[in-house]
Amino acid sequence: MRILITGAAGFLGSHLSDRLLSDGHEVIGMDNFVTGSPDNIAHLADNENFSFYKRDVSNYIFVPGKVDAILHFASPASPNPQSKSGYFNLPIQTMKAGALGTHNCLGLARAQNAKFLLASTSEIYGDPEVHPQPETYAGNVDPVGTRAVYDEAKRFAESLTMAYHRFHNVNTSIVRIFNTYGPRMDLEDGRALPNLLKQALLGEPLTVYGDGAQTRSFCYVDDLVNGIVKLLYSEEHYPVNIGNPTEMSVLQFAQAINKITENKAGITYVDARSARDPQRRRPDITRAHDILQWEPKIEIEEGIRRTIPFFKQKLGLA
Repeated sequence: MRILITGAAGFLGSHLSDRLLSDGHEVIGMDNFVTGSPDNIAHLADNENFSFYKRDVSNYIFVPGKVDAILHFASPASPNPQSKSGYFNLPIQTMKAGALGTHNCLGLARAQNAKFLLASTSEIYGDPEVHPQPETYAGNVDPVGTRAVYDEAKRFAESLTMAYHRFHNVNTSIVRIFNTYGPRMDLEDGRALPNLLKQALLGEPLTVYGDGAQTRSFCYVDDLVNGIVKLLYSEEHYPVNIGNPTEMSVLQFAQAINKITENKAGITYVDARSARDPQRRRPDITRAHDILQWEPKIEIEEGIRRTIPFFKQKLGLA
């Protein structure tokens, strides 16, 4: 196939580009480098099956030639208020990527009779009152909270995707992505893993918010990409959770990182963040297992070990 990936220079988009190229497809990357990095796709510069367009998907997009599939992964995603590329500091751009960007990509998919796959997020569940979260759960989201620019952009994108499927018969799929980690992550992402792993490699005490009882589930990027590709090749139209159902507290995670990195600096507890920060997060992957025959394979310890060399390189420790 000839596949367009928006957000191709991002963490997930670049790994998807690698995988789809290895599967024998031609990949067209598109990114405006607001959050993505040219470094993530530099190794593809000489690949004859990879081409790249610097574009903002919120504007009109055009790709010459036939396109068989479109994977829409372009969006700020970092919850770090200190990050210039996070959605707190790019609120309008975030909502435009979810609304106008999704609309432009769906329009292109309709015109090209192409498969469309939307990268959605576990954040559409908000601070969940149902645990673990199945795709049938409608969520607990504050539409005017500070995180809403990302949460609601993705919720709108899902609604628009299903409207194009139902009204225009576009072949669509929706993946709800849970916490993912691995090489090419933004070290300033603001999420638990990059924060804690960076501190550990620098020999600093790990910062845990509150008592660390809030939970997350961490999926290694190779597992996630396998699930997304299976969904791309499927005929499933309704949202599918892709993530690791193994739940652990942030405190347990911090302790595991200190053990793996042999960091002796310990843990520092600080005041909890915003009350809207989800306290529990774990996917119900029953549908992914039943429909896609997918489940994660890489244990957290192995995934962290695979991620460490990239972090060391970025920190100048390699």
